[in-house]
Amino acid sequence: MKHRTLVLMGTRPEAIKLAPVIAALEADDRFEPLVVNTGQHRELIDQVISLFGLRVDRDLAVMQPNQSLASLTARLLTAIDDALVALDPKLVLVQGDTSTVLTGALAAFYRRVPVGHVEAGLRTGNLQSPFPEEGNRLLTTQLAALHFAPTNESRDNLLREHIDPASVIVTGNTVIDALKMEQRRQEDPAVGVELRKTLCSVGGADLFEGPMVLVTGHRRENFGTGFEQICEAIATLAARFTDTKFVYPVHLNPNVQEVVHARLGNLTNVRLLPPQPYSEFVALLAASRVVLTDSGGVQEEAPSLGKPVLVMRDTTERPEGVAAGTVRLVGPFADKIVAGVAELLSDEAAYRAMAEASNPYGDGQSAQRIVEACARYLRK
Repeated sequence: MKHRTLVLMGTRPEAIKLAPVIAALEADDRFEPLVVNTGQHRELIDQVISLFGLRVDRDLAVMQPNQSLASLTARLLTAIDDALVALDPKLVLVQGDTSTVLTGALAAFYRRVPVGHVEAGLRTGNLQSPFPEEGNRLLTTQLAALHFAPTNESRDNLLREHIDPASVIVTGNTVIDALKMEQRRQEDPAVGVELRKTLCSVGGADLFEGPMVLVTGHRRENFGTGFEQICEAIATLAARFTDTKFVYPVHLNPNVQEVVHARLGNLTNVRLLPPQPYSEFVALLAASRVVLTDSGGVQEEAPSLGKPVLVMRDTTERPEGVAAGTVRLVGPFADKIVAGVAELLSDEAAYRAMAEASNPYGDGQSAQRIVEACARYLRK
């Protein structure tokens, strides 16, 4: 009998990082994977589902405009519980640290279904940063039966919290699996040309001329003053480095959209794009010289392509990149952001020191390790 395994996702990063796991489960005749999409990020996740050809068995469509975290959590818990009753899985897989992850783990716990947590053990040590993600992952750890840690440091975090060592498996990060899958697709010249054509249609015909700084920013803890500082820094840099494009796919959240468009919308070499599908984003990442972000996943993806990453946060749950030299924290502070980007655009030695550092996040085989660990667990 095949192991019926429910794979739960709700946001674009979850879909990207779980796509290789779903593919590995589908290729393994020991498993019957069932994909449930909560729709926590409706517009963004649908693009990834289409790109990777994922079959969604149940769509919960929980997202409503301007709902609070408490309202979202309540809706998710009830909807996921209904899915568990209807689908009757033997294992639930969740990924990361979103509201979908926490409520999925809790709903499965209430139904006595074991949970496997992909990307387990990430910690900043600060419940307020990132918020609410740090709290979500701490709570999910207490509910999970299997902990798929991306690095040895993540494993050590779990062991310090007295998690059973036998339940912790170091796998690497599945985002590298997904990135390699997409890189192979973009090796087709026709695909690459079409992607650039699409991006130039929204970013300008000269988008790929000259150096590019790729910017992503959406963190809740940066709303308000943080984004004011980030925009001030980008405006200062754009005035100083006039031959450089500052390309910013702007998150749909109104707290981000309003300040970014108000402060940066009229600057010639700042290109504000709508949120980009995964393929287009990978093409931008590959074309960039420097990456400026407050995202988690980008800290893992960019080093795989030899791109220095400056993180606009005070803390990171991915200290391996900092230790390896691929990532540097600059916080949401205009002066530090300007200094960091200016150094990388002006100092070749500083640039190469970061660009050529080794990537600590995996070899592209993480999904297969996860599937094998699930099979061993379910045989018991």
